[in-house]
This record gives sequence, C-alpha cells and structure tokens, in this order.
Amino acid sequence: MKEKLNFIENIIKEDLKNKYTKKNLKFRFPPEPNGFLHIGHVKAMELNFSLGKKYKSDVNLRFDDTNPLKENINYVNEIIENLKWLGYKYKKICYASDYFEKLYNWAIHLIKNSKAYVDSQDSETIAEQKGTPYKKGKNSPFRDRSIEENLELFNNMKNGKYKEGEHVLRAKIDMSSPNMLMRDPVMYRILYKEHFRTKNNWCIYPLYDWTHGQSDYIEKISHSLCSLEFRPHRDLYDWFLKQLPDSKYKKPKQIEFARLNLSYTVMSKRKLSFLVDKGIVDGWDDPRMPTISGLRRRGYPSTALRKFVEIAGIAKRENIIDIALLDFCAREELNKTSNRLMVVSNPLKVVISNYESKGEELYGENNPEDKSQGERKIRFSKEIYIEKEDFKEISNRKFHRLSIGKEVRLKNAYIIKAERVIKNSKGEIKEVHCTYDKKSKSGSGTLESQRKVKGTIHWVDKKSSIPVKINKYESLFLNEMPDTEKNEEMLKNINDNSLEVLEGFAEKAVLKCKPEQKFQFQRLGYYIVDKKSDKSNIIFNKTVSLREKRISRNPQY
Repeated sequence: MKEKLNFIENIIKEDLKNKYTKKNLKFRFPPEPNGFLHIGHVKAMELNFSLGKKYKSDVNLRFDDTNPLKENINYVNEIIENLKWLGYKYKKICYASDYFEKLYNWAIHLIKNSKAYVDSQDSETIAEQKGTPYKKGKNSPFRDRSIEENLELFNNMKNGKYKEGEHVLRAKIDMSSPNMLMRDPVMYRILYKEHFRTKNNWCIYPLYDWTHGQSDYIEKISHSLCSLEFRPHRDLYDWFLKQLPDSKYKKPKQIEFARLNLSYTVMSKRKLSFLVDKGIVDGWDDPRMPTISGLRRRGYPSTALRKFVEIAGIAKRENIIDIALLDFCAREELNKTSNRLMVVSNPLKVVISNYESKGEELYGENNPEDKSQGERKIRFSKEIYIEKEDFKEISNRKFHRLSIGKEVRLKNAYIIKAERVIKNSKGEIKEVHCTYDKKSKSGSGTLESQRKVKGTIHWVDKKSSIPVKINKYESLFLNEMPDTEKNEEMLKNINDNSLEVLEGFAEKAVLKCKPEQKFQFQRLGYYIVDKKSDKSNIIFNKTVSLREKRISRNPQY
C-alpha cells in the first residue's frame, strides 16, 4: 500500500531527490520562552519530532530568547517539562542567546556592505514612514549615513552610550516593497533589561526576524517549519540568509502550514497572557486554559493530545477543529487506563431501614478494561449517599432510577426499593428510606442476585466515605471563535459558569490516590486528582463526561 504523505513530507521527498540527503535533514522546535505553550504548539512538536523519527534525523529544542522584557527561566523549565511529559526527545537544547555575538558580527558585516544602517528616529515615526500595503514607504533621513558613521553608532549602541529608543539598527532593503516586512525592518533595539541567561552583558537585542533564520543556519536546520502567519516573513527570512558571509552550510528552507484553531478556545499566547494578567483564570496552568500544563492539570492524557493533533492533520489552509474531537481522543484513552471509583457529587442521604448488620465489605472491579488492576473493597452499611438527581419522589416510566415504590440496583451491592421520604421545614427531601433485598447482592452467584432491574446507580457509604472537592468545567468562552476578537470584546464572551465547585463524598479507596492519578467516577465522567491535593484536602478536576455528542472522524469542521 502506498504511503500517504502530507504536503510537507512531499516537499522533503522531492528535496531528497535533488539537493538533500537524509544526512542533511535536521529539524527544530523553536518556542519563545515568554509564556506557557498551548495545544497548538503540540501540532508543531508532533510535526517536527515525527519527521525526525521518520528520517532518523536530529531535532533540536531551541529557545528564541531575544526579548528580556517578557522571557524568564520559569517558562523555559515549563516548556522542557511539557516536552518530557508528551514524550518528545530532542537532540540538544539550544538558545538564540548563545548566538548573540555571532549575530552582532554578522550585523556589522551587513553595515559594511551597505545592507544595514542606524536610524535615529522614534518607533512611531518609523512606523508612519513605512506607509501602507497600498502606499509606498518613505526613506529614513538617516538611510544614507556613511558606513563609518553607522559602525561607530552601532558600536556605541552596544557599549551602552545611548538611551532606550534613541537609535535602532535597520536592514536596508526596499521601502517600496509590496511586502511591508521588507521595508527596512528593525534588526536591533536598545534595552537596558537583564536577560535571564546573558544577564547584563548586552544592552542591544536582536529582533525575532533577524535571529530566527540565522539560528536555523547555525544549527544546520534543513527545513524551518512554521505556521501560516509567518508566510510574509519568508521573503525576509531568505533575504537575511543571502547576506551572510558564511556559506559553508546549506540554507534552511522555510515551509508554512496551517496552525491549529480550536472551537471555543483562544490560541494566541498574547491573549492567554491577557487572561492571566486580568485574573480571569488562576494562572497559566488553570484547567480551563488550552496550555499544555492546563490540559495536563485538567486530566487530558499526553497520548490523547498527540492523537488529537495527528487526526487533525497538516494542512495548507486554516480551519477550526471542534473541541469535541479532543474530548473524544481523551475519552478513548481514559476508558482504557482509568480505575473506577464511586463518588457522589450532590449527596442525598438514604437509610436502608431493614438492614440490620453493622456493615460489610463488598467488592468492585477497579477497571473492567484491564483485569490486571484487580478489585477494591467497598464499605456498605445502613446509611449511604446517592446523587440527588437519581431520586424522584414521583416519576414516569422513562425514569429508571430510584423513586417511591420502585427498585434500583446499587452498583456492586444490593437492590433497594424506596418506601418513603423525610422532608425539612422547606419541603425539601432530606432523607429517603428504603428496604433492600438481602439475597440480591452483586456477585453472590444466587438466582436472586441475578434478578434484573432497569436501573443501576452509584453510591457511597455515609460513615466511611471521604469528603472531596470537585471542580467541574465548561468552556471558558461562549463564542465559538474568541480568537478573532479583540481583548476587551473577548472578555464580554467569558462564560461565568466555566467553573463549578462541588462538595461531595468518595468511597474510602480515595485515600490511596496520588496527585495526577486519573479515575472514572462511575456514571459521572473522568476526573484527575489535582496536583495541589493532599490527604486532608482531596481535589478532583473533571476532564470529560462519559459520553458526548457524536463527532465525525473528519477533522475539517
């Protein structure tokens, strides 16, 4: 069967026929350490690392750390941890800041060849002179400075003799270019900010476009893969590479692919930072955030994230992927790997009036999908909790749970029948009194135990159950495409019900759970023990429900 290739693999295939060998192939994942990575970055990771695996080529993790205003070591450490959790293995860690000296010397080379100059205008004036896509830009009055003067000014910039904003270094390209990025872009700016790696060694910092392609070249990257918003940058990427005095390596090739857009989700790092700064969410790893750390804390398995981006595929055109596809991938994985647990999130007390024993130990399967996980003990006694919604005083034929005069099976236990209710002064049901069939115990092997009833509900023993806090989540946004809105408009579509905190009870086995352990709450959904949880304060975060709307395998929504 012929191998099905995406368009990037087809390009590489053609390159291997012409100017490349497999030994020439090398890839990189180049995040900026100015925030937490999100699920869109997983798509880029999967693309680069899967190509590395396919061609047995090296893949570097490179931090494009050119902005000391927004970057720090905490973001670096979190990104490294993200890749480790996802299972991606890189050849080595690189930093653009390692190349600052070489970039500076190459910038001097451009000045000496009349390809760069120092501009002494402020940023607003420079932006205005660039014109518009429909109007040519105007040359800076400093564009024709002599090479000697530019070299002196640039050296003085490096040595800290000027104020921030007093001068910038610009490439000298074409102020009438239809590509706005080619209209003499800024290469260096003055910043008196400490860099988390180079400290105060530098007070001029290269901008992204000047740094990125040159870093690819230094690392001998063959194919620079990036999202579609960088398509206009390709002309500049190639122009800078052509100016380098060094030509001993092959120049990397930039290829763009459609970024991942997810419904009801913001995928812009700037907007995610805005949500954090405004206190809309509780940090970058809030389980409502699409960051890798947030999704991990929410309980999405790393394998599910990788499967999701694999199904979404690599395309040339932008599209929106239904978030239900991500939930589908998570659910398929969690069903196989999550042990079962009975938890009541909205408790209603049930008294079994004819139960005379002090209590007994029952047994339940930990995971019917994985018999090796064995069984757990479940305490049962006269008083238990069930979900409030599992009882109706008066019900119709379609209600197959507990109601007066009707029977239901307790999961892993007995069949009970509701006889009467006790209400408080407000008329609210306080307790349900039931009787149980002594011979109906699950797994006893008797004919009575095999008696069929239409409904089965979960429960926990009142006396031995453990109080737990349960965080339930909905989408953070009411709008399907919040990424298209400006920040203030985006805030108007925040879902006020995106987080619901419940106080419930879990069976005693919960005391053995560990942070980040995943469970299926029987009949309720999939949950993870929050990383801040401990024995005295057990917190669960809901990942996904047991079932959701049907979705197509076709990722083009």
